[in-house]
Amino acid sequence: MSAYMAIKYLHLTTVWITITLFVIRFYWRWRGSPLLTKRWVRVSPHIVDTLLLISGITLIILSGISPFTEDGRWLLDKLVLVVVYILLGSVALGKYTRREKIRWLAFICGLACLYTIYRLASSKLPLLTGFL
Repeated sequence: MSAYMAIKYLHLTTVWITITLFVIRFYWRWRGSPLLTKRWVRVSPHIVDTLLLISGITLIILSGISPFTEDGRWLLDKLVLVVVYILLGSVALGKYTRREKIRWLAFICGLACLYTIYRLASSKLPLLTGFL
């Protein structure tokens, strides 16, 4: 197996772990579960997301695709949506969000971002910057 494929599998694995942790943590927050105070629940998402970021950057370097070229516009869209997802996740899971409707809206929009990121990665076709 090539180094690229190994990194790609690591990236895909951390993607699924990140999504799973996002959904589970949101459910626990919604239900008021004391599990949210456990150390592993607070630390593991940061470890997984760091591995996800490092593997993604490594894939960009190994593939030679630049998000600022015509061929890499889909990647720029993906990176923008990752930032939007992070912001939505902080609203959905954050301790400063008081209204449940806002929390739910952020969660659903976060899932929509994740789906769009998946579609971008699968199709390699730009959505947001394709008209620029």
